[in-house]
Order: sequence, then C-alpha cells, then structure tokens
Amino acid sequence: MARQMVFNGTDSKNGSCPAVHTDTDTGDIIVQGTPLTDPDDLARLKHFGPGDAAVVVPRELLVNHGPKEMTRVPKLIGPEEFGRLFETFEHTAWRLETRRGYASDREDETYAEFMETGAITLDYDDDWSRNIRRQVLAGKTVGRVRIVDEPPTQGQLFLLADSPRGTAAGEDIRCLPRSEAETRLLGNEDFWIFDSRLVARLNFDDHDVFHDVEIITEPAEVLRYCQLRDVATHDATFCGEFAAQLRTT
Repeated sequence: MARQMVFNGTDSKNGSCPAVHTDTDTGDIIVQGTPLTDPDDLARLKHFGPGDAAVVVPRELLVNHGPKEMTRVPKLIGPEEFGRLFETFEHTAWRLETRRGYASDREDETYAEFMETGAITLDYDDDWSRNIRRQVLAGKTVGRVRIVDEPPTQGQLFLLADSPRGTAAGEDIRCLPRSEAETRLLGNEDFWIFDSRLVARLNFDDHDVFHDVEIITEPAEVLRYCQLRDVATHDATFCGEFAAQLRTT
C-alpha cells in the first residue's frame, strides 16, 4: 500500500529535486535528492546497510523544510474564536476541503430536503453569506477547493447543491477529483489559510464531527500550506461547471 505523503517543500527553482516529504501516518521524513553513488564516498558512510540509499541535499533544504522539533504543542482555539477569523482577515481566506462528509451538514434541515428531493432551498441571506458579501465588497478574496470522490459521496453532492449560495456571496469555489488530489500529494488535512500567514487546521473525529481548530503560524509550515493551495487550485474546476459535468455523465 502506498504511503500517504504530503509535500513539505523544496528550494529548487525549476521544480526538480531536492525536496522533503512527510509520511502522515508514521511521521517519517522522506528526503529526495541526487543519489550518492561514488563507491569511495559510500564506503565512508557509517551504518550504511545493503538496502540503504544515500542522497545529497543542500543544508538549507533541511533547515527550511525539515522538522524543527520532535513534538509541537498545538495551539487550539474553539468555534467562536475561529469564527472571528472570517471577520478580521485582511486580504485572503482560502480553504482546502478534503472530507467525504461533515456531521454538521447532516444535521442541517436542508440535508433531509436534499436526500428526499435532490435539491436545496437556498438561503442567500444567512449569516455566512452576509459576512462573505461584506468581506468581498471590502476588496477581500474568499475561496476554496473541494476534493470530490469518484463517484461523489452524498455529502459532497449536498455541498455541490449548496455551492450557488457561496458563489452568489462572492466565494471562488472549485472542485478537484480525489484521484488528482492523491496524484498531487495534497493529503487529507482540512484547513483554512488567512492572509498567507496563518493556517487554521480543522480537527474532526472519525464520525466527521468538528471539534476544534489548530492555529499554525510557523513560517515554514505556513509556506507548505500555501504551496498546497497553489497545487490544489491549479486545474481545479469551478463548482458550477463541475456539477454540470456530473449531470452529463
């Protein structure tokens, strides 16, 4: 079974090695670089086993993108403080949405309507829509990329049906098939990035129940999430177009 990996970063200017990845299940670090092949060099390495491989990477790669400590004490905030971030951000708010469903959606009365009829009565003047309109009118940008299974789950189809509410308020909502997300090593983290300087990672349990938010401000980590944003946005399809494509298949 293939490892579940996320891309930590690279200092390469042309997209080639070296780079650092993390195995999200084990925490192992995968370092990618130019192989060390000279027999004399290999003979001088300590504890070099017959199945080992050695690569050469610049020191700054590990300084910039390697782990800084064995354990990091997370800074957790609750829903109220998290909600205020959507009012106080200055320029951009962007989300990667990765889960197959959300318990909060299933508790919404419109979810039962969707399960019965396949459609939703949209409220274009709810609290979320009003705030997004205020932020967009102030010149700010709000967007997200939603990873969608093939075929989509009921929870993802519900969110597609609900997307016109967000886009009408000014959100840029796009979709990316999960197979492409896995190819691009986007991982399974659900998070928001605010102003490219603060990451709010959303924590859920195995039943899709939202619990709390971990705030990340360490620059190298924030940069990694910003790179995930760029990778996810590239070639992602606007949600209306994505939904239309589903209807024709």
